[in-house]
Amino acid sequence: MTTLAKTLRPTWSLANRYTTPRSHAVSGIYEAVLVLACSGLIALSAQAAVPLPFSPVPVSGQTLAVLLIASALGRRLGSAAVLAYLAEGAMGLPVFAGGIGGPAALIGPTGGYLVGFLPAAWVCGALAERGWDRNIPGMVASMVAGETVLFATGLFWLSRYVGPAAVWGMGLLPFLPGEVAKIVIAATALPLSWKVAERR
Repeated sequence: MTTLAKTLRPTWSLANRYTTPRSHAVSGIYEAVLVLACSGLIALSAQAAVPLPFSPVPVSGQTLAVLLIASALGRRLGSAAVLAYLAEGAMGLPVFAGGIGGPAALIGPTGGYLVGFLPAAWVCGALAERGWDRNIPGMVASMVAGETVLFATGLFWLSRYVGPAAVWGMGLLPFLPGEVAKIVIAATALPLSWKVAERR
């Protein structure tokens, strides 16, 4: 490929994810299947959960899946996958941590974290679209931004149940080491996810 062609090639476009031309109908089906598959991945990661005796918020793998999916698919499809996951749980499917489901989970103490997955995916996906995922520092920064949005939403909602004084010890500090590990894992696994989404 010539230097000019490389310069003119868009760095992010839904069409560029596909290696062969497809009709709009086929592309729509592909997207729908991809979104549902990724919502299933989030649901599966939620079952890797460890309850904490001092907090209503468990340690789970959901954040890892959300960060990875949003970075791989971008803000639109990444957010759609999270929205599908939340809808499945709201309908009663046992997709949330601990195998629970139903609308009560979305308004309970952990509801802020669940709902927070949506803006977190949007932020992380939007930054990835702007090229933040093209190098390790940018990739980590985009995921930290997504995590910040997630915890801001989760802590705000949790404080309504446990109070502002206790919320930091119950909803943030115990999770920081695990979140750092998740970001490292997600940043390492992202190049593989590009192949799955046919981004490269």
